[in-house]
Amino acid sequence: MAHDHSHGSQNYGKAFGIGIALNSIYVAVELYYGFVANSSALLADAGHNASDVFSLILAWAAIKIATKRPSKRYTYGLRKTTILASMINGLIIIAAAGLIAWDAIQKFQNPAEISGNIVMIVAAIGLVVNTGTAFLFWKGSKGDLNIRGAFLHMAADAGVTLGVLLGGLAIKYTGLTWIDPALSLVIVLVILYSAWGLLRDSVKIAIDAVPKNIDIDEVEKYLMNIEGVEEVHDLHIWAMSTTETALSTHLVVPDGHEDQFLYDIREQLHDKFEITHTTLQIEQEFGDKEYKPYQGLK
Repeated sequence: MAHDHSHGSQNYGKAFGIGIALNSIYVAVELYYGFVANSSALLADAGHNASDVFSLILAWAAIKIATKRPSKRYTYGLRKTTILASMINGLIIIAAAGLIAWDAIQKFQNPAEISGNIVMIVAAIGLVVNTGTAFLFWKGSKGDLNIRGAFLHMAADAGVTLGVLLGGLAIKYTGLTWIDPALSLVIVLVILYSAWGLLRDSVKIAIDAVPKNIDIDEVEKYLMNIEGVEEVHDLHIWAMSTTETALSTHLVVPDGHEDQFLYDIREQLHDKFEITHTTLQIEQEFGDKEYKPYQGLK
């Protein structure tokens, strides 16, 4: 067997801290002026931002927990908490969308006067906060589903807040109050779109699907092309966390192998497919064949 125990990951603690602080302040501002302006869109966006603050805290906590060392009870450690966090984040977004839709429907039934100026000013502040926070997680969103969840939350918020700002402008110059709840329903669609992909990917890796960035046929082809390997079976690839992938398989190597053979396969699986934890079981049947010393992978 060969294992790769180097599970280093980039530290996003500062990014989470800044994002949580800025968005917490903005939620308080948005709630206050949402009531002052009687704006359903501002209150809806405040509710969504509040769920984002909780989601950022959850994602940050999951990353911290995932760094705990393996134990006799949790032999892989607690890395899968990052997967659970991304799944819960997706559910939180959907729940927030439901509350926003309900508030919008109520506003359609009971229209009220809305201050377009206040809506625009508060939304402009939110656009800066949400866009800035999203950029904090942009780089890490490409390789970590948990970080991607944080990025999607903030990127969706930036788009939603831009819509609220434009809505405030439209209300100011047209006086049409139905624009505000209509914007809330648009916000719901944006939220659901961003949540669906996150929740779908989270569920897949939670039930040990092959990570979408890995082609299992290519991995099997690589293993079959290794000199000395005659058969590959019981090949399994799954996610240990939102950043780490594991592989286990049986290789039939009739002519035998040396330890370096395993080390080389492990390194190449890491370099070619970003598989970080490899377990190989070698099966060999010498028969009448002469044992050949290992000459390295070609």
